[in-house]
Amino acid sequence: MSFIVGLTGGIGCGKSKVADLFAEQGAGIIDTDVIAHQLTKSGGDAIAAIRSAFGGACITDDGALDRAIMRKLIFSNTAAKLRLEQILHPLILEQVKVQLRQLQAKPYVIIVVPLLAESSAFRQRVQRVLVVDCIEDTQIARVIGRNRMTDAEVRAIIAQQTSRTDRLRLADDVINNDDGLENLAAQVSVLHQRYSNILFDH
Repeated sequence: MSFIVGLTGGIGCGKSKVADLFAEQGAGIIDTDVIAHQLTKSGGDAIAAIRSAFGGACITDDGALDRAIMRKLIFSNTAAKLRLEQILHPLILEQVKVQLRQLQAKPYVIIVVPLLAESSAFRQRVQRVLVVDCIEDTQIARVIGRNRMTDAEVRAIIAQQTSRTDRLRLADDVINNDDGLENLAAQVSVLHQRYSNILFDH
């Protein structure tokens, strides 16, 4: 079985970019956000359960999850957020297990899990936790530039996520993403060497 690293970080910290850099080094990558999108696209495995739990208003005309409506719903309703997670998380975990088997030949595997701090099921599956970190102003600027959201909307999302302090407390390794791509790639290269040399047998 491969050595497994859980990669996490707040919105706008650059998790996807870091995962891409690790992939270039030869790591196996499993992105739980990508899996969630596949599960909630038109014809996705989670759509029937979501329709049953939340009604047709949360489903688009072509049969996919309406992300804007669902985001508003779970943002204001903790019970709805929990219900959605109860539908998605077991399906995501099953797909992760499938992809882990497919990536066994890789020297190590990185699982990108935005909600790693909140998910004991995923924390139990990884041998190390890697946190991508940056200051809050950087997060906000990136998300506004990428998602056309307002400052207030981004701050509200950050407030709902695990705090930066708690994420860093969970970390075995930290990549700082305040200083540009060259610095980021250098940090990834150092960790790639470290992870490649860890022998894990489970």
